Amino acid sequence: MISAEELRARSQGAMSLHIAFIGVVNGLFSTLHRLQSATPAALAEATGLDAGYLQRWCDAAYAFSWLEKEKDSFSLSEDGDSMRPERADSRMSAAVGTVLSAHMAERAAGLMRTGERPGEKVLAERDTILPWFGIMLEHNFRRTFEEKIVPHIAIFAEMNARQGFAVDLGCGNGWYLRALLGKCAQLRGLGLDGFAENVRQASALAAEEGLSERLHFAEGDIHQFQLPEPADLIAMNRALHHVWEEGGELFARLHDELRPGGALVIWEPAWPDDTMVLREPAYRGMAFQNLTEHVQGNHFLRPAEISDALASAGLLATIHPIGSDVVIVGRRNGA
Repeated sequence: MISAEELRARSQGAMSLHIAFIGVVNGLFSTLHRLQSATPAALAEATGLDAGYLQRWCDAAYAFSWLEKEKDSFSLSEDGDSMRPERADSRMSAAVGTVLSAHMAERAAGLMRTGERPGEKVLAERDTILPWFGIMLEHNFRRTFEEKIVPHIAIFAEMNARQGFAVDLGCGNGWYLRALLGKCAQLRGLGLDGFAENVRQASALAAEEGLSERLHFAEGDIHQFQLPEPADLIAMNRALHHVWEEGGELFARLHDELRPGGALVIWEPAWPDDTMVLREPAYRGMAFQNLTEHVQGNHFLRPAEISDALASAGLLATIHPIGSDVVIVGRRNGA
């Protein structure tokens, strides 16, 4: 049995990340980095936020060691500085993910009584969370993509060599294509997403990274989209489980949208055949997320399910395990 002390520690860990979330979404860590040190009143003047809330946030952030204090002024601790979103190694995704998890848990608790599954709109119910969703995913997965996936799965280099056209369906803030085109200088890209805020962020970030000539983003639905030309590579980055119910019809269409020799590249959490492994640390989050996916009308998939579906659509599938995830490449025949 978990001790009372352990439960208290877990509870305080969540509280700590909740306090960090407030600082992230309101730019407080970044502002304090710029100011070096500030009273709550000075922080209110610099941010336009309410001084009463800021006094209490500073006290709480100090209590949980995100801030240091000298007399009436506060400054970032080393941990607080690590929450600045602009840092390449920022840990802000843990704070955003914790608050998102709390929101989804509350929704699941109520919906369990009715069986309702309202879909992906639940992600947009909290306007403090949605703008940070793509940034959270980028901090969680971009480094893995750049270091463990692109260099080791040959399809990316091959499509780059043929100066291909890459499409990301459900692109979020565009991090996947931004990372891919950053590694593959001959590729062109198009990202489609159903949330206008994601498209806005993706376009702005592509411009910042000097990719606007080769990379564009637009609102589009995986269920209904039109490409300006056949694709050499179609990516579905943690998006397939959102449209799995379309089954063969979706894969048949994606097959037809590819040029001969092109590939569908799917990156998904790999739901295990043996659920005993769900108690392993790498899989616990997946088990919780699968509950929240049910709220959205989805569920996680086993790699063999995906591979079989690709084969049924006439695509030659190869499976590449990446820790608790999987990348599956479905190749269309032809040169």
